[in-house]
Amino acid sequence: MSNLTDKTAAPELLSAVPSDYAGDVSVMEAWRVLSESADAVLVDVRTRAEWSFVGLPDLSVIGKQVIVNEWQGFPSMAKNDAFVEELAAQLASLPGKSPLLFLCRSGARSRAAAVAMTASGYGPCYNVAGGFEGDLDEMRHRGSLNGWKVAGLPWLQS
Repeated sequence: MSNLTDKTAAPELLSAVPSDYAGDVSVMEAWRVLSESADAVLVDVRTRAEWSFVGLPDLSVIGKQVIVNEWQGFPSMAKNDAFVEELAAQLASLPGKSPLLFLCRSGARSRAAAVAMTASGYGPCYNVAGGFEGDLDEMRHRGSLNGWKVAGLPWLQS
């Protein structure tokens, strides 16, 4: 595995780079970066209930573990005001400027987390567009259009 400073591991963004975080990447691009960059980290910002009942990405085949930290708490869905401090403690052993890839259900909470961590000096911070379950389809169901699970990437359910 190589460091993200190698051109081969630099993420291909889905759109122009926003001003407040490093940008959005597809789930397949996130997997490639996680696989090729020894320092790249996946941070799942969904709730404990989602991790337990919906599942978690499984990075064991690439020798990594997902870092989990709720952006919002269930059932109130109140923002976790300690998110940045909690995640900073979880990331303390990583080299500075490790690429952080943020994942949620469909990409909204993870984008907010990427923005917050970028503002706190971490990153580059990327949002994994489509998230774990993907966007709503025409029947208002997740899990058929895009996302980690639809892409066939490894995941576990408890």
